[in-house]
Amino acid sequence: MDTEKYYQPEIETMSRPDLEKLQVERLKKTIEIAMKSPFYGKLYKEKGISPDTIKTIDDIRRLPFTTKEDLRGNYPYGLVAADMKDLVRLHSSSGTTGNPTVIVHTQHDLDCWANRIARCLYMVGVRNTDVFQNSSGYGMFTGGLGFQYGAEKLGCLTVPAAAGNSLRQIKFIKDFGTTVIHAIPSYASRLYEVFKDEGLDPKKDTKLKVFVIGAEPHTDEQRKRIEEKFGVKAYNSFGMSEMSGPGVAFECPEQNGMHVWEDCYIVEIVNPDTLEPVADGEVGEMVITSIDRTGMPLIRYRSRDLTRFIPGECPCGRTHRRLDRFRGRTDDMLILKGVNIFPMQIEKILMDYKQLSTDFLITLQTTDDNDEMIIEVEINELLSDSYQDLEKLNKAVTRALKDEILITPKVKFVAKGSLPRSEGKAVRVKDLRKKF
Repeated sequence: MDTEKYYQPEIETMSRPDLEKLQVERLKKTIEIAMKSPFYGKLYKEKGISPDTIKTIDDIRRLPFTTKEDLRGNYPYGLVAADMKDLVRLHSSSGTTGNPTVIVHTQHDLDCWANRIARCLYMVGVRNTDVFQNSSGYGMFTGGLGFQYGAEKLGCLTVPAAAGNSLRQIKFIKDFGTTVIHAIPSYASRLYEVFKDEGLDPKKDTKLKVFVIGAEPHTDEQRKRIEEKFGVKAYNSFGMSEMSGPGVAFECPEQNGMHVWEDCYIVEIVNPDTLEPVADGEVGEMVITSIDRTGMPLIRYRSRDLTRFIPGECPCGRTHRRLDRFRGRTDDMLILKGVNIFPMQIEKILMDYKQLSTDFLITLQTTDDNDEMIIEVEINELLSDSYQDLEKLNKAVTRALKDEILITPKVKFVAKGSLPRSEGKAVRVKDLRKKF
């Protein structure tokens, strides 16, 4: 075994039977810890649940689900299972209505989190000789501090640039010899625009070799564009604040699914309507349980993310199962004229056309009591200015979208840079329909 390509070979290549045995042990311990919280203590007592409820990994189905509403309804500390004196950090969502979701951590939790991020980065070739620049926001957003501590754990020289100020980001990349950067996909595309505006070519004028992208849904086509523009390898990262943050799952060099770190999490894929397990390889809602947290473990948490397990073994040699690219969420699904549509479906079609930018906006509105979809998409410099070419492209894009989403949207090409910009997650949908 080539142990140099594994950060923790004894964990990453553990046999499936040994891995499931470890999961059972940690799940039983997690239930014991969770029952110290007011929420789980009351719930599990009422349902007669104890650590002895778990004999095999399949017994996790005997446990009730936890939802975002449970977190909000027990705000702020109802799910905390540790003494307050042992809590060292709190992260919170930026919820705009009602109570936000709050997650707290012990030092053990933070140490394990940093170790997972270090494991992720090492897996894709990052070493202690690299310069790691983090363009994510710090503070309550977990992407900043999560990758900061993980990169430090690995021994990288870290540049905590934080979000925004693209000219400063580029100066740091050039001056400090940045080799690895963490960015959300939409910002990576915007950063490239600034490189071009400054007359710079990131392939020639920087030492960049790896992009870590995540935090917002994106297609494989968008990832490939980032790789082509910057001359790097871009790896998909998945995390959620309820599960500490980034580092739950990560792509290996094969770039064929994200390995879930199953020594820390148990992942199930269920039918979002029946909540029963789906067959291996089928798409369903991801349900996730943390099994190595002491401050505020969450058990069978409904993520609302739609994905599937990729069947089979990974050529990289890691035995931890792989999640496919996320197909959307059960709660960002659009319903128009009785048709279920995910923004990711639209992005996938738009990314097939190199004449189009990565920035687009979907607007749903009501005109004369009829709901319609308008898709504004920026055009790039490869597009001809001739009216005939514009019209031909518009018809082709509209036809492809209709074939994919089964309704006919109104496609509008807009000038590059005209859609609203944000340093946070890209806003893809505006729903202006009349509410009856």
